[in-house]
Amino acid sequence: MKRKNKLISLFLSLFLLLFTLAPQAALTVTAETNGEMAVHFLDVGQGNAILVQSGGQNLLYDGGDQNHADEVVSYLQQQNVQTIDYMISSHYDEDHLGGLIPCLNTFEVSNVLGSDYVHTSNLFNTFMNTATANAIIVQYPSVGDTFDFGTGSFTVLAPSGISQNSNDNSLVIKLENGSNSFIFTGDAEETSEQDMISTGMNLDCDVLSIGHHGSASSTTWDFLEATSPSYAVISCGVNNQYNHPSAETMGRLSDMEIPVFRTDKQGTIIAVSDGTTINWSQNPCNDYSSGDSSANSSGDLSSDGISYHEETTVSEQNSVQEDSSAATGAMVWIPATGEKYHSIPNCGRMNPDTARQVTQSEAEAMGYGPCSKCY
Repeated sequence: MKRKNKLISLFLSLFLLLFTLAPQAALTVTAETNGEMAVHFLDVGQGNAILVQSGGQNLLYDGGDQNHADEVVSYLQQQNVQTIDYMISSHYDEDHLGGLIPCLNTFEVSNVLGSDYVHTSNLFNTFMNTATANAIIVQYPSVGDTFDFGTGSFTVLAPSGISQNSNDNSLVIKLENGSNSFIFTGDAEETSEQDMISTGMNLDCDVLSIGHHGSASSTTWDFLEATSPSYAVISCGVNNQYNHPSAETMGRLSDMEIPVFRTDKQGTIIAVSDGTTINWSQNPCNDYSSGDSSANSSGDLSSDGISYHEETTVSEQNSVQEDSSAATGAMVWIPATGEKYHSIPNCGRMNPDTARQVTQSEAEAMGYGPCSKCY
């Protein structure tokens, strides 16, 4: 068994090496055996589209805008997609919905999931009419509903109710494969993020698809603490008119030292999960600049990617913390939200401005567990 696993890992490593050397359009990724799940974050300009393949099944979360619709269809065909087992429209804004309509007409679609509200646009009406013409009833799942998919499953995290704000109606899912997990947020903004936190559901994930293309209205400190992602992926267009991603969002990601992938800088990005580890088609770009070329992310990044603030360096803060621990015993830091305690206030997995110290036993009594990064 160990020999077999080593061979699988070697094959996957060779594939990812070839991916970096060959044109993306010519490659086909398969994840049909050995518990693998491939997650494709498609470059659809200022839009969002994610293809997931696992166990011979396909899931499409959003489809980009109408201008990129043909590219989405072509990409799915290159990945040998014939049936879409789950098509999920996070919400009905054009930059997420436009590419789903031709996919309904091109592929056999088994299930369509969406958010239960009416969008006042001709595109929304066309989408619903196309689903009806293909004998598909759009399903409106509730928070907590779980669906088996491939070698794993996905659970609905939002919306908990319908808002006048279309973005906060985004159908958010947590996709799991073994111990690996991904959260897709659509355009969910702060109100929806707070609703997700208040449910008490486990929001911890390995990969967070950043909400609303990195807008300042999403990806709050509280949500980052609750999700504690190891990686962030931002889908946005080059030189887009909204200046996405925002300096505020990129500043938070930089402060928390979360490695970043960006479709505007790197094109289509693929993550392959074997249920234990995640391998990527390319390295994170770790470009924390905003979409506004005149603005930069908060904090200056050193060559090793660590963010420094004011006159106190990370090393000095660590030294202070070590002295404090020696003087006070087993003290730890806990965030305003989240489920982990930390050995230092600036480990990169929480907002240091709202952190507070308690003893380790007090933290554990309150249900906190150790942070995997600083312990």
